[in-house]
Amino acid sequence: MADTPVRATPDGAGIALGRVTGWINARSPLIRLPIAAALGVVAATGQAPFNLWPLTLLALAMLFGLMRSAPGVRRALWLGLAAGTGYFALALSWIVEPFLVDAARYAWMAPFALVFMAAGMGLFWMCGFAVARWLGGGALAWGAAMTLAEALRGVLFTGFPWAQIGHAWISTPMLHWAAYGGALGLSLLMALGAAALWHVLAGTRQWGAAGIAVLALAYGVGPWTAPTADIPADAPIVRMIQPNAPQNEKWDRDMMPIFFERQLDFTAADSDTGARPDLIVWPETSVPVLLEWADEALERITTAARGTPVVLGLQRSDDQRYFNTLVVMDGQGQQAAIYDKHHLVPFGEYVPFGDVLGRIGITGFAARYGNGYSAGPGAQLLDLGPLGRALPLICYEGVFPRNIRAAPGRPDFLLLITNDAWFGQVSGPYQHLAQARLRSAEQGLAMVRVANTGVSAMIDAGGRVTASIPMGQAGWLDVPLPPPAAPTLYARTGDWAMLGLLILMVGVCAMRRKLREAAH
Repeated sequence: MADTPVRATPDGAGIALGRVTGWINARSPLIRLPIAAALGVVAATGQAPFNLWPLTLLALAMLFGLMRSAPGVRRALWLGLAAGTGYFALALSWIVEPFLVDAARYAWMAPFALVFMAAGMGLFWMCGFAVARWLGGGALAWGAAMTLAEALRGVLFTGFPWAQIGHAWISTPMLHWAAYGGALGLSLLMALGAAALWHVLAGTRQWGAAGIAVLALAYGVGPWTAPTADIPADAPIVRMIQPNAPQNEKWDRDMMPIFFERQLDFTAADSDTGARPDLIVWPETSVPVLLEWADEALERITTAARGTPVVLGLQRSDDQRYFNTLVVMDGQGQQAAIYDKHHLVPFGEYVPFGDVLGRIGITGFAARYGNGYSAGPGAQLLDLGPLGRALPLICYEGVFPRNIRAAPGRPDFLLLITNDAWFGQVSGPYQHLAQARLRSAEQGLAMVRVANTGVSAMIDAGGRVTASIPMGQAGWLDVPLPPPAAPTLYARTGDWAMLGLLILMVGVCAMRRKLREAAH
C-alpha cells in the first residue's frame, strides 16, 4: 500500500494540477529532480531579506503534491533531497562570503562549501519526504515529518537550525505565534498551510479550504497575541555602537586604530538632550587586542564613556587557550563581569579534532590564534544594575533557543553582540537579525542586538524592531530598553510540547497506515 501513489478525485480546475504533479513524477530523474530543486529555490525566497512568504507557501504546496503522488518512498526520498538542496542553496548562499574575505587563499573552496552544505541540509528534507510518503502522504504526515526533520536539523552534529521553513513567517504577524510553539510551531503551520493550499488548488479535499481559512485567521489575529509595545518614559537608555569594519579590513594593522577611534568617538558623543545613556554596547571582537594586553584600551574606553558602563567584545587567552569574550566595564573602569562564548561555530571558531587537523593547516576561519577558540562554561546572567539582569549571547549563540533556556534564571532582557561582517551584506546578516526577532518573540524578552557592520537593532518583547542602524553604516543610536513581558508558554515548555504533538501526529498516521494495510 505504501508504494501506491495517493489517488485523488479532483474537480474542475483541480484536475490540471493533479495532472501536472502526476506528469512530473512520470518523467525521468533528469526532468523530475531539477523541477523539485527549482521549487526548493522558490520556497527559499520566503527567507530574509526577500521575505516572499506566499512563494514559500506555494512552492511547498507543489512539493507536497509531488511527494503525495510519488509512486513510492524511494521516489519521494530523491524528490526531497533535490528540493532540499535547491532550498538551502539559495537560503544559505551567504556561506560563500567567509571564503571571499581572503579570496586569494580560499575562494576556490566557496562553491564546494555551498554545494556540500546545501546537500547536507537537503538530507533532512529527504528524510522528511520519505517518512511523510511512508506514512501515507497525507497533510498530517507531511506536517509532522517535515517539522521533525527541522527539529533534528537543530540538534544533530551540534545543530544548525538556520532557515527553517517556519522562518518565512518572521516578517509577518504569524511571528507572534512563536510565543506558543517556537520555531517548530511556525514550521508546522507552514507545512500544514502548504498542504491545505495544494488541496484547495487541486480541488481534492474540502478541508483544504477550512485549513486556509484557519491560517488566514491566525495571520489576522497574530498581532493581538503579542505583548504591548508601550515603552515607559523612564526606560533605561542603551547606546548601540556600530563601527562598520569590513571583515577584510577588521584586522588590518593600518585600519584597526581607525575603527577603534571611531568607536571611542561614538562612545563619547553627546546625545541631542545632553543626557548620558545608561549602558553602552560595542559589538563582538570590537577591541583589537587580547584582554590581558588591553589595559590602555579599556582605560580609554572608560574615559570616553564618562561614567557609563560599557559592554564590549574582545578575545582573551588563558594557559594557551583562547576565548571569544564579552566584558562588562563598570563606570569606574573595573571589569564587572566576563562571559566566554560557549556555543562555538564548527569549522568557523573551532575545528573538530583541531589538534590533528591544525598540523596540516586546517584551522577555524574566525579564530585568529591557534587552532580555534575554546568553549566557555555555559550560559550565565549579568547583573547590570538598574537595567536588570541580561543574558549575554555572542553571535551564533542567538540562533539556538536552547541557549536561552539554559540560563540559570529568567533574564530581564537578551544582550547579543555579533560580527556579521563575515557574511556579507546580502542575506546572511538579515537572516541572523530575523532569528534574533524570533528569540525575543519566543521568550517575551527584549533584545539589544549590536553588530559590527549591521544590522544593530533594539527588539521588543514581541519581536518587533523598535530602532536600528542600517546595514553597512557606521554610527551610534541611543534607544530606550523595552520592558520584559510575562513568560510565554514557549518560555515555560521549550520545544517539548511541540515535539510531543509531532510524535502524536506520527503515531496517528502510522496507525491509519496499519489499518489501511489490514483492510487490504
